[in-house]
Amino acid sequence: MAIRYALPNGLTVVFEEQHAAKVAAFQVWVKVGSADERPDQAGLAHLHEHMLFKGTERRGPGEIARDVEAHGGEINAWTSFDQTVYHIVMASQFARVGLDILGDAVRRSAFDAEELAREIEVVCEEIKRSQDTPARRASRDLFSTAYQEHPYRLPVIGTAESVRSFTREKVLEFYHRHYTPRNMVLSVAGDLREEELRAWVEEIFGGDWGRPYAGAVPHVAEPTPQARRVLLRPDDVKEASVHLAFHVPQAGHPDTPALDVLAMIVGQGEASWLTREVKRRHNLVNDIHAFAYTPQDPGLFSVSMNLPADKAPRALRETTRVLATLRASTVSAEELSTAKALMEAEAVYQRETVQGVARKMGYYQSGLGSLEAEARYYEDIRALTPEKLREVARKYLRFDRAIVTALLPGGQGLTEADVAAALDGAEQEPPAAPPERKPRKVDAGEPSLRLGGVSKAPARTVIEKLPSGATVLVREDPSVPLFAIRAAFLGGLRYETTADNGITTLLARSLTRGTPSHDAEDISQLIDAYAGSMGGQSGRNSTSLRGEFLSRHFEPAFRLFADSVSHPAFSEVEVARERSLMLQDILTREDKPSALAFELFHKTLFHQHPYRMPTLGEKASVEALTPQALHDWHARHMDPSQLTLCVVGDVKVDAVLGLARELFGASRGKAVAPPRLQAEPRPTSSRQEKRVLTRAQSHLVLGFQGMRIDDPAHYALEVLSGVLSGQGGRLFVELRDKRSMAYSVSSFGVEGIEPGYFAVYMGTSPEKVDAALSGIREQLERLRQERVPEEELARAKQNLIGTHEIGLQRNGARAGVIAMDSLYGLGADNSLRYAERIGAVTSEHVLEVARQVLDFDRSALAIVGP
Repeated sequence: MAIRYALPNGLTVVFEEQHAAKVAAFQVWVKVGSADERPDQAGLAHLHEHMLFKGTERRGPGEIARDVEAHGGEINAWTSFDQTVYHIVMASQFARVGLDILGDAVRRSAFDAEELAREIEVVCEEIKRSQDTPARRASRDLFSTAYQEHPYRLPVIGTAESVRSFTREKVLEFYHRHYTPRNMVLSVAGDLREEELRAWVEEIFGGDWGRPYAGAVPHVAEPTPQARRVLLRPDDVKEASVHLAFHVPQAGHPDTPALDVLAMIVGQGEASWLTREVKRRHNLVNDIHAFAYTPQDPGLFSVSMNLPADKAPRALRETTRVLATLRASTVSAEELSTAKALMEAEAVYQRETVQGVARKMGYYQSGLGSLEAEARYYEDIRALTPEKLREVARKYLRFDRAIVTALLPGGQGLTEADVAAALDGAEQEPPAAPPERKPRKVDAGEPSLRLGGVSKAPARTVIEKLPSGATVLVREDPSVPLFAIRAAFLGGLRYETTADNGITTLLARSLTRGTPSHDAEDISQLIDAYAGSMGGQSGRNSTSLRGEFLSRHFEPAFRLFADSVSHPAFSEVEVARERSLMLQDILTREDKPSALAFELFHKTLFHQHPYRMPTLGEKASVEALTPQALHDWHARHMDPSQLTLCVVGDVKVDAVLGLARELFGASRGKAVAPPRLQAEPRPTSSRQEKRVLTRAQSHLVLGFQGMRIDDPAHYALEVLSGVLSGQGGRLFVELRDKRSMAYSVSSFGVEGIEPGYFAVYMGTSPEKVDAALSGIREQLERLRQERVPEEELARAKQNLIGTHEIGLQRNGARAGVIAMDSLYGLGADNSLRYAERIGAVTSEHVLEVARQVLDFDRSALAIVGP
């Protein structure tokens, strides 16, 4: 049960005890965002997000991140139009340390002038990164067109010109104006007791801060639009991005719940109207999605779509027809019931992690003024009727005031005349009937909002080998009324050749697109009815299907999952659709330069092994894939005899094993032995490749052949990466903090059944590439030459152990880890020994693995950029 109280200085505190995991989350919600900035402050709220971790009166630059990571925690922040939020998650045994760090940052930040100058350069790199992202550019166009007067028209991050104009005095003015107790909410969730938390909060956040609150900043109201607004912009992209939007009220308005449900029904999930009509039936878009964005001031109801430019006119027409139907007819009672259940289920899923709980409480208390607003919101959801949805759709989805924006490849594909024709047609033509749905007898009523308590789960995983040869693993955890399921098979890239590259990705995407018992639409609707999600995945070493559902639907959801794993239909129509979408993804690779850099790196490091190929495949190989090829691959490599099945959550072991025996207990008899692959020979010299691409940033990956999954030395390599990575790691501190070379820099190891790789990635300005590479090599060479000091080693190890535990709060994460560990022969309880194995790594081990792996004479470098 959540509690709320206020300190005498005005700080509001919200707290909920949760003991399912030994983890605590702390969030400070500052009620200031970019919409509260003056014209000369554009981007200043976001700059504070960066600067509050750059040092305080008690902690020097870099110490905040090092302190958090040394105690196994994670620290980060985000800025929106209306709030700036600072958050820490860490093991509850170190909870007071985390709270003290967060309090110190928001209360006593130093804003050192030299640090400010360096961080301004980092933000400018972040701005360049956003300029290279088509989705960010499309979003900026939408908001700058939808809002003519209101500050939501301006980007949260500001511009390079505005950010470079900031002085320490301007920063401090903003800080003293807005960072006051009365303008903040402290949200806490996790393994803590109320009495101890109250004492800590009073000590850390209490007393007079010397910064009286001056009140909220008044915003210029956006005039009610009297006509359509259209912006069609030529852009260097491979596919068009189109937004169709309408002005709607703010959060807390009585119509907001109806708008959220309308968005879900019309454009969220595979069973939504737009996905079924525009994407699946007419094959016009690669992706389409609707959302109701309701911030503190009036927001937008928007449909976004990515698509081939030549299909844009018809896609816009079909989209407006669907929205016109929403205005003219009522949704079915069954469809509304399913949407309501999904909305409430989202609240349950959010409670799997302490940070999800803290975020929900922080949002309602800071944005809507009370925790009780959440209960009122769900009461309003439950009270909705089909007639109310139609009334709200008519009120806001007005085509005479629509906003249409688009990024168009070379300016081709959509004209203002096309836009006018689509919008006029939606107003004048008789609306189509709602998409048909098959009647269901699923009880999709309100999910139980039973919330987390102490887990009674056994520390072990129950394992059973079925007569078919399948391995079934079950771990009970009744903390939340959910369960996760993962079916995993060896496969992925390792089982592909250049001739069929992409086959396992196409197969994984097609697993949920129909069986002999259920067509694709059936499956989509049933997933929604069970308030869940289900999707195939294929990577470098495996192919799998994952699912998450409310536990009250355990048996029918399990049967649907098993049907999709064992009996995919791979119909010609559905395979053709998925193949077309994959080919479009291949075409648009250049729109994602960082991903392109990794593909180039893989080809540079691996010359023989299948790891060299892209998981998405190449155009020619994907075009050649047929439904029969998928059937054959599935029969050979996805037989129950090859299955590892894991279920984690609010289930009973006997029930899981009973269904598993029934549905996976017999082999189909067509399985084949896995292919025998030779490890990639180590490079005999350094290799380098560059892909020229006109972008604001260059993206570089420098790496080396790495470890096998089962090599015990990979723990030392993880610790080495921990020394380099994180906000307190050497790469971040030396290259980002001290030298302002990048917004994003990281290192990581990717193990494989054959040796994988260890690499460093950075996105930086083209003129900084040589210096960046020099800086990366310098830090890697240090690891080859010197033992890591014990304090730094301890920070890296504790951070790895802590983030491992934080990352395993969700049932889905645990199911995935247990399934893969078992599949790869590491043991079902391998993850339980992670802390022990990381803890045993010494500085000598790190030095040894550095000298083994970080061989510059055998390195591979890939650069994508100007």
